[in-house]
Amino acid sequence: MSLALDPAAQDLLFREARTANTFTDEPVTEEQVQAIYDLVKYGPTAFNQSPLRVVLVRSAEARERLVQHMAEGNQAKTASAPLVAILAADNEFHEELPALLPHFPQAKDVFFSERPVREGSALLNAALQAAYFIVGVRAAGLAAGPMTGCDFNGIQKEFLDDDHTPLMVVNIGKPGEDAWFPRSPRLAFDEVIKTV
Repeated sequence: MSLALDPAAQDLLFREARTANTFTDEPVTEEQVQAIYDLVKYGPTAFNQSPLRVVLVRSAEARERLVQHMAEGNQAKTASAPLVAILAADNEFHEELPALLPHFPQAKDVFFSERPVREGSALLNAALQAAYFIVGVRAAGLAAGPMTGCDFNGIQKEFLDDDHTPLMVVNIGKPGEDAWFPRSPRLAFDEVIKTV
């Protein structure tokens, strides 16, 4: 059985897509970012909590501050990417639940009144949304370079607050020269999928 998605789209989103390490200097526009968000906002999360928050790092001054918190191997590509996004989990997402879950607004207090519960749920669901975000970047014809090699505590203090937990930094743009490392192996179907 074949997939419903066109093979070219399958390649764009998955088979040919890889983490980009270099980018051209072509800008990533606000319109492109809006189109990415307008697509990926429909990805499901538990209770429609939608805890992902994105900080777009565009100014040279903010870029310099961010690069200082990146691991050495990630600094040059972060400094040169046309756009960099800090993806974070909002641990106070429950404040939006009455609007996001209008048929069950009391979920805010019934399930998420305690901070540790919110933090765990926000982390899981924002990570899910981060994956949607990466696929959305690819759907826009751009390359994504997601990274976790950084000082998360420093990034939180520099760009966020105590209510937001950074998940990753994503470089975004058109792939540049020698953008890709060779494709690494993947596990076989029967190593991952089990039927019981």
